Amino acid sequence: MAISQSQRADATQLHLLFAKGKRPDRAAIRSFAARQQAAIVSNDPFARDSEQSIPVWGGQQLWIELLRDGLTFDLSGLSLGPPSDFPVINHRFDLPDIPTPETHEALAFKPGPHLANSGHSQPVARAMLALARDLILHFDDLVAIGWGPSRSAIGRRFFESVISAWLDGGPFPALGLTAFDEGADGALESIGLAFWTGQELRIEPPLSADKVAATRLGIRLVNQLVLTGGLEADERIIAPDGTRLVLRPSRNRAIISVWRE
Repeated sequence: MAISQSQRADATQLHLLFAKGKRPDRAAIRSFAARQQAAIVSNDPFARDSEQSIPVWGGQQLWIELLRDGLTFDLSGLSLGPPSDFPVINHRFDLPDIPTPETHEALAFKPGPHLANSGHSQPVARAMLALARDLILHFDDLVAIGWGPSRSAIGRRFFESVISAWLDGGPFPALGLTAFDEGADGALESIGLAFWTGQELRIEPPLSADKVAATRLGIRLVNQLVLTGGLEADERIIAPDGTRLVLRPSRNRAIISVWRE
């Protein structure tokens, strides 16, 4: 089923992808929060209305606000109301197929309005991803996480594993929170790195000819660039195989090109 432009969700959002008909309602989210030490329900705007009145509200989306690490996040598309708009997904990780609106329903998860200008900051993004990890551990029917910046769907087990490792001080989850596509000229181009650094990565031919090796190199470079916050000037590095590489930002700093020296 093709998704029209009007149906496409905000590309910067995180989405919780549930099996069809298995979206939680407000009560289920309150139950989840009650079991957490790090998160609480900080606002339930529909708490004064009976559950029975909700379906007659003409398709209004239901939402709830969660608080974690002093930061608030809005979770919308809860059951008894319509689901969130379905995200655009071009990449999948640890999933047999790309989720579609025919097989899954989406909840949108994003920073609260007062964090609108801070959504790309690492503390806010880490808190949101940590909360998504906690939701995956709680809800068995939460099949995957949709990460808008990389247009990716990440299977529940893989997401829980890599996010937990990252939160514990491990490597950045480059596969999932970013993805890689092949350009028209054979270059390997990152998708979603700009969310974290303001720049995308482009591994130039012929260095990109071996796509497996180029992807491994891309993962290492993404990890380093997220740690450093991007690249302002040319840099020369030694690849794991001993190859000397040049990293060069484009004139507008939007793209970092990589090639053999």
